[in-house]
Amino acid sequence: MSDSKKLFDEISSLSTEQRNKNSMNIDNESISGILKIINDEDKTVPFAVEKELPYIEKAVEIIVNGLKNGGRLLYFGAGTSGRLGVVDASECPPTFGTPFGMIEGFIAGGKEAMFRAQEGAEDKEENGANDVIAAKVTSKDVVCGIAASRRTPYVVGATKKAHELGAKILYVTCTPRSTFNLGNIDVAICVDVGPEVIMGSTRMKSGTAQKLVLNMLTTASMIRLGKIYENMMIDLQLTNKKLTERSKKIIMTITGVSYEEAAEYLIKSKGHVKTAIVMIQAKVDYDEAQARLKKANGFVRKAIWNK
Repeated sequence: MSDSKKLFDEISSLSTEQRNKNSMNIDNESISGILKIINDEDKTVPFAVEKELPYIEKAVEIIVNGLKNGGRLLYFGAGTSGRLGVVDASECPPTFGTPFGMIEGFIAGGKEAMFRAQEGAEDKEENGANDVIAAKVTSKDVVCGIAASRRTPYVVGATKKAHELGAKILYVTCTPRSTFNLGNIDVAICVDVGPEVIMGSTRMKSGTAQKLVLNMLTTASMIRLGKIYENMMIDLQLTNKKLTERSKKIIMTITGVSYEEAAEYLIKSKGHVKTAIVMIQAKVDYDEAQARLKKANGFVRKAIWNK
C-alpha cells in the first residue's frame, strides 16, 4: 500500500473527518437555518469537555508542579491548534503577570503561520522535534501537544522529542480516547466532539473545545499559583490604560478605598496590585507587604493574615 493511500485511510477513519448527519442539508438552508445548525452543534462541546475534567485536573497538577519548580509550559500545534496555543500563551503575561517565556506557544511553520497557513510545515515529525530542540526543552518543562486529529506529524514529533529530553507530556485532541494510540504521554485529554458541521473543518467544534481546555489549563494553574484573589486577577501587568483602570477597580472592590486612594496605592506599590492590596488590608508599608507576599508564596489571603 502506498504512503498516500495509508494517509488517506488514516484520515478517513478520524471522527472529525466523518459527515455530520445533522448538517447534511446545510447548503440548502436559509441563513437562520445554517446558524441554528452550527449553534446546536456548538452546544454539545462543553458537555464533551466535561467528560474530560478528571484528565484536565491531572494535567493542571503537572503544570503547577512544573511551574513551581522553574519549568515552563510549552504548547506545540499546527494550524488552528497551533494558533490557539500561541494565543493562550500570549495572554498569560498581561492577565496573570507571568514572566515572558514561562508559557509559550509554538506553531508549525513559525510566526508566519499565525497569519497565513503554512500547510506543509505540519507534515514532518522532524519539524516538531527541531522546534523542541530550539526551545531548549529540559526535564523541568511541561510540553503540551495540541492536535484535533491526534495524528499531526509536527505535534507527534515535538512530543516524542520532548519526552526523550525528560519533559512531562500532555496531549489535547478531539478524537475518542479509545482511538488514542500515542505512547510516552503523561496525560491525554480526548474531547470527542464528533463530526464537524462542515466535514473536516476542525476550526469549528474542535477549535472551540481546544480553546475551552486551554482556558482551563492555564487559568486553574494560575489560581493554584496565587495569581487570583476570590475571582479577580491580582497579578495583571499595567501595560495599557485599560489594565491600569481595571487594577484600580480591583483594588477598590477588595479594599473599599476610593478611586483616588486606589490610584495612590498603585503608585506606592510600584504598580503591583498584590502589594497594594496587602498594604491596604494589612495596614503595612511597601517593604512589609513585599516580605509578606514572599513568605506566602504570592498568595494574597495568606499575606494579609501573615500566615
